[in-house]
Amino acid sequence: MVGALYADGYTPDEIAKLFEDITLRNMTKMHIPDGGFFKMDVFEDFLNRKLRAKTFEELAVPLRVVATDLDKGQSVIFTSGNLIDAIVASCCLPVLFSPKIIDGVHYVDGGVLKNFPVSTIRKDCEKVIGINASVKVVDEFKLSILNVASRSYELMFKANILHDKELCNLLIEPLDMGRFATFDSVKGREIFDLGYKSTKKILKAKLEEKII
Repeated sequence: MVGALYADGYTPDEIAKLFEDITLRNMTKMHIPDGGFFKMDVFEDFLNRKLRAKTFEELAVPLRVVATDLDKGQSVIFTSGNLIDAIVASCCLPVLFSPKIIDGVHYVDGGVLKNFPVSTIRKDCEKVIGINASVKVVDEFKLSILNVASRSYELMFKANILHDKELCNLLIEPLDMGRFATFDSVKGREIFDLGYKSTKKILKAKLEEKII
């Protein structure tokens, strides 16, 4: 979602502002489960309102969106066509959200198989800056269906990023990110500031290494 907004011409500050109004409650609708507890119709409407580009071809910056083909059990990279459908598919955490159906295929979150998809762009880039926001799992959590599912996915996602981390020229991993849970969107500005400060610190250290 962030990648799509940036590729659509939004500045980092504008994106942070948008996330101040995003919560699980106001972006989803609970319904009788048919593959997930929540439908993403509201979230999809939000994307349609905010994104000027409706297709990959209309974006100012090239973008690749990764989702998981639930029917075939494989990772899929979207690079053309309907942008909104691809984003929604990539955000569908299994069980919590109903899979996104595109051309008869059921798609769920790309993180199921590839949560840090550096390999999808590595061969086309001279340099890759990777930002890993899944550094560690929050130590404590409240027992609920949502939190148990969220923690399970965090553990699963953490396990499939190791190879892709090695493909980065510069890896940014804000260690304090571990204190935030998956759905802590109300703390978006705090997360934004943490990422910004961590990146400045890492870049300064890299520059000092070269000078020395």
